[in-house]
Amino acid sequence: MTAEAPRRQPTLDEVAERAGVSRSAASRVINKAPHVSRATRAAVERAVKELGYRPNRTARALATQRTGIVALVVSHDDPELFADPFFAQVIVGVSAVLEDTDFHLLLCLASSGRGRSRLVNLLHAGGVDGVMLMALRDEDPLNDIVSKAGLPVVYGGRPVNFEPRWFVDSDNLGGARLATEHLVGIGRTRVVTITGQLHTRVGEDRYRGYREAMVMAGLTPYGMAEADFTEAGGAEAMRALLDRHPDLDAVFAASDNMAAGALRVLNDLGRSVPADVAVVGFDDLRLAGLTDPPLTTVHQSIQALGKEMTQALLGLIAGQERTSIILPTWLVRRGSA
Repeated sequence: MTAEAPRRQPTLDEVAERAGVSRSAASRVINKAPHVSRATRAAVERAVKELGYRPNRTARALATQRTGIVALVVSHDDPELFADPFFAQVIVGVSAVLEDTDFHLLLCLASSGRGRSRLVNLLHAGGVDGVMLMALRDEDPLNDIVSKAGLPVVYGGRPVNFEPRWFVDSDNLGGARLATEHLVGIGRTRVVTITGQLHTRVGEDRYRGYREAMVMAGLTPYGMAEADFTEAGGAEAMRALLDRHPDLDAVFAASDNMAAGALRVLNDLGRSVPADVAVVGFDDLRLAGLTDPPLTTVHQSIQALGKEMTQALLGLIAGQERTSIILPTWLVRRGSA
């Protein structure tokens, strides 16, 4: 029995003939070019569907000088990072925007020397059309790597030591002030904080917001411990703060993960929350409603961060002028404070 020959793929010329338009008009529709009449677009889209036409990505890349790929680059090397609820929500937001486009997402962990070398090769080979860059530390070499590539770059959050041209960030400073003001407003005066890494802009801004709110209330910042935005880090920092300040009456933890760790330690040691110690987190992740007691926290729109970052990058790739965005934050009250 003779095997059936594979079905030949329809060509762009056949699409144009079926639609009754020129080859160039069909190409403009398929490549989503502007200034195409509604009737032409409808005729070509109908012909594409009827014929089962699928564009040749290699040919399209040569014609448009684009790869159809954008990179989300994170200054981290642990693949477990993407199991973190925060980054998972960022990726959901990014994917929601790309779903309506022909672009594909490439995730790059690039903190080690090997990771950075691979990124340099990717960018210099023209492997992507643009970059979204996240989780930058002080003096992070990724800044120079992406700036030298000459590609559109949108930062998710801001670096410590310079202000990028295009970024999307949350109001970390204002949100931390809100959290601390709330704790002071319910009568707490011995308020400590668990910060994120202070060599990151987000860690620095949330620590600064805490300090400013304490000073504005006429209080001296009572104590701080630096952690790494993880639950384990929050638990370790909470133990250290209790050792140094056993009479503390409130904690602002600069992430929900760290706040969850702090709550676990307080519960284990018999400290009643919020009667003995009030706790406020930051992020408003799903786990904030699952802690014991449920966590009062500062809400930031994490999916919106991913969406706005992606929309900004796609706009830059298309040659549109974009502006940077700072997304609002607000307090969500639950049982912990």
